[in-house]
Amino acid sequence: MAVNEPYKMEILDSIKEDPITIYHIGNEWWDLCAGPHVESTGKINNKAFQLESIAGAYWRGDEKKPMLQRIYGTAWENEEQLKAYLYFKEEAKRRDHRRIGQDLDLFSIQEEAGGGLVFWHPKGAIVRHIIEDSWRKTHIEHGYDLLFTPHVARADLWKISGHLDFYKENMYDQMEIEDELYQLRPMNCPYHILVYKRKLHSYRDFPIRVAELGTVYRYELSGSLHGLFRVRGFTQDDAHIFCLEDQIKDEIRGVLDLTEEILLQFGFSKYEVNLSTRPEKAVGDDDIWEKATVALKDALDDKGWSYQIDEGGGAFYGPKIDLKIEDSLGRKWQCSTIQAKKRRPIMIHRAVLGSLERFFGVLIEHYAGDFPLWLAPIQARVLPVTDTQ
Repeated sequence: MAVNEPYKMEILDSIKEDPITIYHIGNEWWDLCAGPHVESTGKINNKAFQLESIAGAYWRGDEKKPMLQRIYGTAWENEEQLKAYLYFKEEAKRRDHRRIGQDLDLFSIQEEAGGGLVFWHPKGAIVRHIIEDSWRKTHIEHGYDLLFTPHVARADLWKISGHLDFYKENMYDQMEIEDELYQLRPMNCPYHILVYKRKLHSYRDFPIRVAELGTVYRYELSGSLHGLFRVRGFTQDDAHIFCLEDQIKDEIRGVLDLTEEILLQFGFSKYEVNLSTRPEKAVGDDDIWEKATVALKDALDDKGWSYQIDEGGGAFYGPKIDLKIEDSLGRKWQCSTIQAKKRRPIMIHRAVLGSLERFFGVLIEHYAGDFPLWLAPIQARVLPVTDTQ
């Protein structure tokens, strides 16, 4: 079937154990496909079907592989559903943060510097400054201490933290400086642990809450980069809470309250909540994972939020709570995360805004660039009545 079709052969070679599915439509057309398909084209309502666009796409999103042509189309049960979808799509296009960011001169991505690296322009920088000020003020009110940490570290640190074993494909290559290997940070967590470890702590010191707006760097294929939503360098609002076992429920509940407060400040009141459990590749004992998962579940139950279980969706070092905020078009965006790691003491890792760049992109599309007054880069202008004035 696919001997003369190298892309299909590559797909076949990548399927090790799963069954291979081949679909037939009518008598002539058949192909390798994950499906599902209708029995025949006659089953499709031609008034609820539309071809949308043609675009180039790298095979499997890798710029080193050939450019192919991708044809986009959509099919619905009836004409009304198609019209609703097309309206949604047009509205999403109108709100596209890449277009608005250019029209309002908020940010840019300069190819001379490299893909996925964001330049904040003066107006965008004003909005970022407002976001950061609000974030810092709220965290200080909730008992957090603020940190600033380096952008690079010795490669040994990432080996100790487990990132080289579990996250290497998302990290940039190591660089040699004075016979030592260094690496750009993909996460802030090990730095906060180093700050915590600098001295002994009494049980009276707990809980210890530290937070940082720290810039991190993660390798992404060029084909997957998308405006502010998928970048290679971004600022993460990371925080870590070190607490005793009898404090964990109250601390996680406090994080949930803080998350709700901050998201409401920016106009987000609807979110989908997922409790993600141990993935296949993970570190730690089963019983430690179980205790950490139960702690997160108890805090969610105490908060009264409805949530779904995402089996195997946790981080390699611990279970987590993920919040997807809902924007004005009903789209859901992953921003907030809360993770628990059972140790002595217990460490809770959390991010409320997630990537500051992505959150800004969500804000732009949520408000279609028409920010609330307190968040607007230009809040007032004086207009003369005549030219002489």
